[in-house]
Amino acid sequence: MTDGEGSDAPGADRRRPRQRRQVLLRLDPSVHDALARWAADELRSTNAQVEYLLRQALAAAGRLPKDAGALPRRGRPPRAPEGD
Repeated sequence: MTDGEGSDAPGADRRRPRQRRQVLLRLDPSVHDALARWAADELRSTNAQVEYLLRQALAAAGRLPKDAGALPRRGRPPRAPEGD
């Protein structure tokens, strides 16, 4: 693996930020619609809602990895200072 994934070297995760993985998920259309409505009610994207729910389920089952990064902040990123 040349991209650094799966490296067992100590400190490998500290050298560069982790990349988020993409997953294809097939859902029943009615389940997707309900999930999309729920996400909209909580001002999240459907994708963010899926990740939020998966993290809650993993935590409740005691299976959330300790090294799992925090959820990305919601909303628009902060404006870069002028002159950069």
